[in-house]
Amino acid sequence: MAAKRVKNSVGIWAFGGNATRFMPGGYQPEAGKETMFQRTERAVAGLSDIVDGFEYHYPGEVNEKTLGRIQALLGSCDIHCIALGLFSDPKYSHGSFINPSLKIRKEVRAITRAGIELASDIGAKFIIWPGSEGYNYPFQVDYGKTWEWFVDGIADAAAHCADYGVTMLLEHKNSEPAMRILMRDIGMTLFTIQKVKDRGVPTDHVLVNMDWQHLIMNGEPLAEYAALLASEGKLGHQHGNSGWGSFDDDNMVGASFFMQTLGLAVELQRVGYGANGERVGYDLFPYTENQVDAVRRSVLQWEFIWDLARRLDKKALNEAQSRRDAVACYEEVFRVLGLDKRFIAKVIKSRKGK
Repeated sequence: MAAKRVKNSVGIWAFGGNATRFMPGGYQPEAGKETMFQRTERAVAGLSDIVDGFEYHYPGEVNEKTLGRIQALLGSCDIHCIALGLFSDPKYSHGSFINPSLKIRKEVRAITRAGIELASDIGAKFIIWPGSEGYNYPFQVDYGKTWEWFVDGIADAAAHCADYGVTMLLEHKNSEPAMRILMRDIGMTLFTIQKVKDRGVPTDHVLVNMDWQHLIMNGEPLAEYAALLASEGKLGHQHGNSGWGSFDDDNMVGASFFMQTLGLAVELQRVGYGANGERVGYDLFPYTENQVDAVRRSVLQWEFIWDLARRLDKKALNEAQSRRDAVACYEEVFRVLGLDKRFIAKVIKSRKGK
């Protein structure tokens, strides 16, 4: 498969106040005071030379009233994804699709449908990351009823996406803000899609958004799961980031788990990712770094990793993999990193000079 550059998009939330429970005012208080228009303008001014589009949460970061002005500020960039963003509203602290109040659940469906229609109007994809759809304590919920409500809500959204020709992207995470999120891993994501299908709702347009740090937190291998999702026709979008592996750090791409990230690039190229308009999105949270600089560095580091993957001798790698020869695999991987015959000769020569 050709390994040409894949377009990208950036979550506008990377440029906010960056609050934590220990710093509720945010590490970036100046950014926290900006309007969404000012935030968009700043992001575009700093990144439009290397960024193709942006992603916004609905209805807080973009909505029907603000869309036109935001699009004007984006210039040549587009809005690639709109994500449902109710998890940050205290009204939905006990969930949105799974809220114990029937009135709220109906309200959430209406908001979700409106967001999907907005995505349809501009040709964007629609992300559902159900961060508040879960529980915090054992005994807190009726598991069966809670899952039924959750699948009902996702099914309603999937049906509306089908009616409006919108690609729906499901994104899993194991914890935060709900301590035990229902759709907590790739397996439960595919289970959710199957349960939606069981309700008679079309699911060909329901794909998976791989947030790299969410997988890493679970010990889920990036490249393997990309390959499996591709084989099932469910590989939809990527949210690029990195971290220490125990929390959703949303650090710069490639800052940690570099080999897994390189392996993912190899697999994405193998399955022709990007050929049908897929992008690599950046879901970053630069707590204390210059936000524009951190995003730019992530984009450049991913492009570098993508190029490394492109320069691998795929024939040699495939042959080594066919023999399960880990040594030969890493010989090829490290060759493109600079551990080539010339470097080996240099090491041996320095040894002989002792």
